Amino acid sequence: MHKTRNYLFHLYMALFLFYLLAPLVVMGGAAFNDSRFPSILPWRGFTTQWFTDLAADGRMWIAFRNTVIVAIAVVALAVPIGTAAAILINSVTGRVRTVLYGMMVAPILAPGAVIGISTLLFWNQFSVPAGLHLSVLGQVSYIAAFVMLLVLARLQSFDVALEEAALDLGAGHGMVLRRILLPHLYPAIGAGAAIAFFQSIENFNVTLFTRGNADTLTVYVFSKVRTGITPTINALALVMISVTLAGAIFYELRRRRLERLYAE
Repeated sequence: MHKTRNYLFHLYMALFLFYLLAPLVVMGGAAFNDSRFPSILPWRGFTTQWFTDLAADGRMWIAFRNTVIVAIAVVALAVPIGTAAAILINSVTGRVRTVLYGMMVAPILAPGAVIGISTLLFWNQFSVPAGLHLSVLGQVSYIAAFVMLLVLARLQSFDVALEEAALDLGAGHGMVLRRILLPHLYPAIGAGAAIAFFQSIENFNVTLFTRGNADTLTVYVFSKVRTGITPTINALALVMISVTLAGAIFYELRRRRLERLYAE
């Protein structure tokens, strides 16, 4: 019985990984197929033409630059807002806590198109034109909630006695925040920053309604799909996935090396 359960578990994991990775393999293979249509069948020969075309696509690089700028701005705003909200919610109780928590989480439940249109209409009342700055504000309105949830979960393991002891010993609230609370929250803050960055990069609905005439990667890909998609999109996706995987592998190797150093 135990062997059967292990076999079924490994079979399930193999099928699950195949389900996740097979589309990525097909997508990556299409980036090297010498065909105007992004596919691997029929295979017409190996080529790197689509990567060359991608490198020469000036509009794509402008969209990439805009996407990174927006993502960095979103991280810069969402992380402190989400962290402050988590600390505030964790410090209150009763109905006030419920109301604050509901207000922060509500944007996650709203469709992206609703957030985008609402952001555009709201700031239009103050004569603020559409542009990447509105894309940043619209994205922060819901991405900050992801940061808050991560930090709030981390706060559950915080020993309040450490804070009280520091205050009894003469430390100010600012010093307690910098020296005790924030170091405990750094892992969650770092994870929140990473999630905020990638959530911003892949955002489409909010950006589409608030961007004005500026391009981001998601809008650029959408426009390519409408006007005629080519394997340059596959080449772009393969590059982005490769960079993400390389970053994840580097982080994991660094984490294991630090664990070995601390263990010694």
